[in-house]
Parts: sequence; structure tokens; C-alpha cells
Amino acid sequence: MELYQTLETILTTPTPDQKITLFKQFYPLYLDGKIERDPSYPRVVFDHPSYKDFCVLSDPKEVPRRTKLNTQRGQTLLLHAIAHIEYSAIDLALDAVYRFRGLGEGFERDWLEVADDEVRHFEMIVSLLRELGSFYGEYPVHDALFESSMRTLDLIERMAVVPRYLEANGLDATPLILKKLYPYRSDPMIAKIMAALRVILDEEIDHVRKGDVWFEYACERENKLKSCYFEIIEKHYPQSFPRKVDVNFTARKEAGFSAEELSKISLTLC
Repeated sequence: MELYQTLETILTTPTPDQKITLFKQFYPLYLDGKIERDPSYPRVVFDHPSYKDFCVLSDPKEVPRRTKLNTQRGQTLLLHAIAHIEYSAIDLALDAVYRFRGLGEGFERDWLEVADDEVRHFEMIVSLLRELGSFYGEYPVHDALFESSMRTLDLIERMAVVPRYLEANGLDATPLILKKLYPYRSDPMIAKIMAALRVILDEEIDHVRKGDVWFEYACERENKLKSCYFEIIEKHYPQSFPRKVDVNFTARKEAGFSAEELSKISLTLC
């Protein structure tokens, strides 16, 4: 089994069940060292996300709002949004290994570990969706995460944007969601959702930390200061910093953000 061809097949497979099955067939073989590598295998710049045939794509502003979390519809919309993030994150992690070659097995191992986590997160959330009588693809989604990957085709920008910006934003957002769910924690479904979110939050810290390590590596390789992070984020997401919203300083510090960086990210002192 050749690594890059296999990853391209997994990345472009048209349904979640097929993607997850293929990944679960591939990953144990990778861990056992039974994978060959052909660095000359051509890289494809994908022109559409892998979910285009089973999800309706919509402008982010048109995606249904996740309100009234004490209702079945509110819980379903929340879980559907999280499922979409986790499914997109599978592709983001696999694409990193597929696209950025020659960085050694440490890079491969890190991002395939992330992909394995994201597969597990997706399955966990989809299971809760099923309990509510729903499924991934029932509601419109946006392709912002896919677009972010296609706009960051070099290592330094990818590591800045995906783990250190988008996933790090999740470290801030998840505690806020948990806070909104807390008043309804006696509801069995809410309790399950909260438990799943805590697992995701804990493991996403490690994902951001991996991104921090490889962003720093890319900075050193390109002879750039780590502060170029802010230039990259301003290029792709203008006026993102500083923020008035709550920032999860504890998780971000654990994930590699320095006090100096956090002071630029948030208006609140860390």
C-alpha cells in the first residue's frame, strides 16, 4: 500500500462510511510499518470538498443557528455543526500528510494521530445525532474549513491557519458551549453532549500543540520569527485580533501559545 495514493483515495471518497472504513484499514498498516512511499506521486489541489455529494453547501450566514439547546432541534443543530467540523478536520489532518512531504515520519505520525482522533470524534458525535433521529448531511453546511486548506498550500501558512487559528478557536468556543449547556445538564442527552465535548476539548489541545511544534519548525526552516503568525492570520482572516470574546488562556498556553502571543490575541489580560 502506497501512502500518498492511499491518502488521496481516502480524502476523495464520497461518503463518511467509506472514508472511515478506508482509514481504519490503512492506519493499522501504517502503524505496523507496512506502507510504502512514492514522493513523486503527484499532489492534487482539490477543487471541492469530499462531502459535496451528501451535504448541501450554503453560505456560513445561512447555516441554521444553534439556539434553544434545551430542545431536540437545538441539540440536533449543535451536533450537526460539530459533526461537520470533525469530518472536515479528518480531511485537514490527512491533507497535511498528503501535501507536505519529506518532513519525516514524525510529521506523518503526528497528523495521522490527529486524523485518528478526529475519526473517533466524528463517530462519537454522529452516534448522538442518530439518537436524536438525525444524520450528518441532514442540514446545510459551509465549506470554510475546506477553503482554508486550499488557501494554505505551504507548510508555514497551513500550520498557522489550521491548528493554531481554527482549532485554537475551538479551544475558546467549546467552554462557552459547555457553559450554555450546563443549566440543562440533568437532561440525559445534554449530559452525553457535554461529555463528548469535554473529550474533544481535551484532545484538541494536543492537536494545537502539534501544530505549534510544526509551525515553529516551518519558521526556523524559512528563517522567520514566530511572530509572523499574526501576519499570516491577518492575511487570511483580517481583524481577527485582538478579541473581546473569552479566550481559553489555560488551554492555549498548554498548546504552545506564549504570554506575548496571548496578549496580542485577547484584550483581556492572561
